[in-house]
Amino acid sequence: MRQISFFAFVILLLSACNTGPKFTVTGEVTGAEGKKIYLEASQIGGVVVLDSAKIKSSGTFTFKGQKPESPEFYRLRIENKIINFSVDSTETVTINAPYDKFTTAYQVEGSPNSIKIKELTLKQIKLQNDVNTLMQSAQQNRLTNPAFEDSLNALINAYKEEVKTQYIYAAPNTAAAYFALFQRINNYLLFDPLNNKDDIKSFAAVATSLENFYPHAERSKNLYNLVIKGMRNTRTPRETSAANTQEFEINTTGLIDIQLKDIKGNTRKLTDLAGKVILLDFTVYQHPVSPEHNFMLRDLYDKYSDKGLEIYQISFDADEHFWKTAAHNLPWICVRDPQGVYSSQLSLYNVQQLPTYFLINKQNELFKRGEDVKDLDATVKSLL
Repeated sequence: MRQISFFAFVILLLSACNTGPKFTVTGEVTGAEGKKIYLEASQIGGVVVLDSAKIKSSGTFTFKGQKPESPEFYRLRIENKIINFSVDSTETVTINAPYDKFTTAYQVEGSPNSIKIKELTLKQIKLQNDVNTLMQSAQQNRLTNPAFEDSLNALINAYKEEVKTQYIYAAPNTAAAYFALFQRINNYLLFDPLNNKDDIKSFAAVATSLENFYPHAERSKNLYNLVIKGMRNTRTPRETSAANTQEFEINTTGLIDIQLKDIKGNTRKLTDLAGKVILLDFTVYQHPVSPEHNFMLRDLYDKYSDKGLEIYQISFDADEHFWKTAAHNLPWICVRDPQGVYSSQLSLYNVQQLPTYFLINKQNELFKRGEDVKDLDATVKSLL
């Protein structure tokens, strides 16, 4: 039998590793003939060079890369000039730019998230310039220290509010929302995931959405861990005491009580349903899978509600009006947590993705998590 040399084996191995679906980055850089352009991956652990090429006389370039399993971030670099963009799958991203204004005057096509990332980049550059102007005024004694601090805080808070509204909460499941969380001014994060309660809410919104769509992605897990650490760091002594009490309750009774208001404003306690079999459902009505999920619950409810089944469904939607409209015709108990994805209920019940449900038996004891139930219909029937 003919043997393959070690060198030939390595060539075959490398070739095999480079097969599979790919994305393409192509475009033109004017005024940069002969310069080297790099394709780099912006990973959690740092920037990694994937490929490089010398720009042709026509200014054109083309790179190909392995399709990412979840949205990932990349950048084009010429010298110290950088363009950030994202790739979701096997799309072709086209980027055209002049060399002299490579970072700010480029045009991008084929990637809606990359267009949003460009918008965020330009906004961040403007904010940095405004901050620099303020600092110069303070250094030249044209501003007192209190006036400088007030103006700086006003600038940053206004920026964060705009970004939260237009990029994070508007579409938390996108690469652009993730990118927004990690913008910096003077090398400091604008959004603090470990010490600022309001900022942690922004991280939690994106973490929950990414966990739903890409539960196994490294970025999803990393973001979720940041949120948990931030929630622990920012608990007040009273909240810590309450959490400890609730954690004690789950050890002794098997259930953490929940008290939230329904669409009519009435407070509904989970423990008031003792004696019934309860499906405790954590959900977001604005999630794409919500209609299908509620159809499944409706079938179950219609079949077993007169035999002792109750559904206690908690919405974590940010939009209260949307929740009320969506829940109006549902026959079970529908409540909403106004804290949204920042709710302590999610951490106390160790909910890492939405929707998630639990089964509670007639003794008001937590029986099983949804992912541990192989046949929901049969399990509910056995508890009744």
